[in-house]
Amino acid sequence: MVQESMFDVIIVGGGPGGMSAAMVLGRALRTVLLIDEGEPRHAVTKASHGYLTRDGIEPDTFRTIAQQELQQYPTIQRLGDTVRAVGWEKSYFSIVTASGARWWSRRVIIATGMKETLPSIKGLKDVYGISVFPCPYCDGFERKGKSLALFVSGEKLLSFTKLLYNWSRDVIVFTNGYSEVPVAAQKECEERGIRIVTSPVKALLSHRGVLTTVVTHNGEHIARNAGFIDHPPAYVPLYIPGITHNKRHGLEGDHHGETKVKGLYVIGDAKNAFTGLIGAAAEGYEAGVEINHSLVEEDWDRRN
Repeated sequence: MVQESMFDVIIVGGGPGGMSAAMVLGRALRTVLLIDEGEPRHAVTKASHGYLTRDGIEPDTFRTIAQQELQQYPTIQRLGDTVRAVGWEKSYFSIVTASGARWWSRRVIIATGMKETLPSIKGLKDVYGISVFPCPYCDGFERKGKSLALFVSGEKLLSFTKLLYNWSRDVIVFTNGYSEVPVAAQKECEERGIRIVTSPVKALLSHRGVLTTVVTHNGEHIARNAGFIDHPPAYVPLYIPGITHNKRHGLEGDHHGETKVKGLYVIGDAKNAFTGLIGAAAEGYEAGVEINHSLVEEDWDRRN
């Protein structure tokens, strides 16, 4: 399949950031192509929290509502496909998808989010997004006071432990084999009754996705009924030549999301590693406004 068409803006990724940008641009009468492969990072999540008027909503429901709202703007088109390449020539960008189509635009927004690589712990996939989570702000309230397992190591150990202690005083830290825990951190945790287990984690036992037991390699079975894990390694699932990565492994962009390639923007998790539902939507709105302003100036000068 070979197909070519020109848009004002192509948005790669149909999550809250991409759809928020699309709405702003659609309301500004801009022609928009929203390309989404339909495999969101939060696919395992049962409920999303922290978004006003939508607290606790199922991600699939959120996406359906948003897609329905975008349908009222005739200049927005949505395409189910995977972007394989992004290129640019002079003032235009070219997008090539897995289906073989090629699309052109004046601006591009990368809102792909990230793909995670979970640690190789037996049973982790069964509980991830159901009873073990990466973000206490997203899921801590529902687990307040529970017996929590915290899977973290390295420099984030103490800061993440302090954060989780806000929601529950019953926390056990599992470093999964990392034994170089600073003495000062051990002392602070011991003073608060927080145990640190350095033996590698062998398996997580669960019932219908609900964590019940953490099994270590030394044979210990430790009862826990929920858990949190330091954000697993993640990567942006799209290579763009010449765009550098920041310290969070996202694509480098300024405060509006514009990269060093003029007209190419990155927002949400693809920029920040983790933004959250409302944060991604806010960045999409801001990028949409910024892009429309730039197009307004460009169009004004062309008609002079």
